[in-house]
Amino acid sequence: MTALAAWAILGTATPARAQRTFASSDLPSGQSIAKVVCLDDAIQSYALYLPSGYAPNRAWPVIYAFDPAGRGLNPIDRYQAAAEKYGYIVAWSNNSRNGPWTVIEAAVSAMTKDVASRFRIDPRRTYAAGMSGGSRAALALGLSVPDMAGVMASSAGYADGKRRKELPFAVFETAGTEDFNYSEMREIDRDLTTPHLLAVFEGGHIWLSPELAMDAVEWMELQAMKSGRKPRDQAEADAIYATRVARVATDQVDQDSWLATKAIAEDFAGLKDVSQFTAKATVMGKDKRVRDAIRTDLKRDDEERQTRQAIQVAVASLANSNQHADALKQLSQRAKTLSETAAGPTDTPERRMARRVLSEMLMNGSTTKDAEYGAILKQYRMARPGR
Repeated sequence: MTALAAWAILGTATPARAQRTFASSDLPSGQSIAKVVCLDDAIQSYALYLPSGYAPNRAWPVIYAFDPAGRGLNPIDRYQAAAEKYGYIVAWSNNSRNGPWTVIEAAVSAMTKDVASRFRIDPRRTYAAGMSGGSRAALALGLSVPDMAGVMASSAGYADGKRRKELPFAVFETAGTEDFNYSEMREIDRDLTTPHLLAVFEGGHIWLSPELAMDAVEWMELQAMKSGRKPRDQAEADAIYATRVARVATDQVDQDSWLATKAIAEDFAGLKDVSQFTAKATVMGKDKRVRDAIRTDLKRDDEERQTRQAIQVAVASLANSNQHADALKQLSQRAKTLSETAAGPTDTPERRMARRVLSEMLMNGSTTKDAEYGAILKQYRMARPGR
């Protein structure tokens, strides 16, 4: 991971080229462009979206983003509406994908240099976004580049696996209820003390929806105002506030309502009078129903962690001829039990956990060299959960 220091070139460009291309770029605005070939490296390209109001007479915020399979237009479609509404340039690498970090680094270097040379970007409003392995790349980029404003991390955490209490940038996380990295995203949410928000949707290991991408960009807008990266825009803050408040079930006392109320109090502090939400969140947080729900969630997280660890131990034991038969038996029973629970007719926390763990078990075992274990896994293929 030491090679990630090379990513710190993000946002740099030669003044001569910047001056020329800012004035003469013929790339269209207000529409997705599937492929922009990098001027200094024809092998590298990226998908691009310029907001329809783009003009080179001011600096613009930019989102550099990464898909695990290098599908630039797939994720750009998620952020296009938000980029248009709030005036962001979005650049999505067509080369960065799951695999060697040298490939990712080359893609990041080429794309960020090219964008900075063609367009006038705001160095204090640089963001990264990604899903799965692309999310790990986005977070790694944020950790290696000075003054990154924020990262929108979908369905995966840190590439180095380290746990952190603080980050120098804001983080908007997303995860599906049946995502095998759901627990990882919840762990990051619990650990962080710096600005962050976790949004959970019903679905699997997939990109966030355009609606949730809008939430992510709006949340970043609030963080930029609060940190001074963007001048305060009260009309914009009021509009986002109205949208968020309208979603909160004021007559309910449950964990979801408490989290939504608490988030409003934190996100709009200093921008709106949130005293009523702060007080309400404090009261709700002491309610037995909410406290019991939190304890139950933590207990389920622990049970899921133990189940995953037991599977990992059994898989590792397959390599030991003396333990192979017993490990194979354990894995067969685990897969059978998880499959039966995952196929349940009712959407319960237990079914969601089973689908997450079984998905991970099948994914990690897809390249197994143990023929007997591979035969067991083939029996328990399940439909890939979506949104």
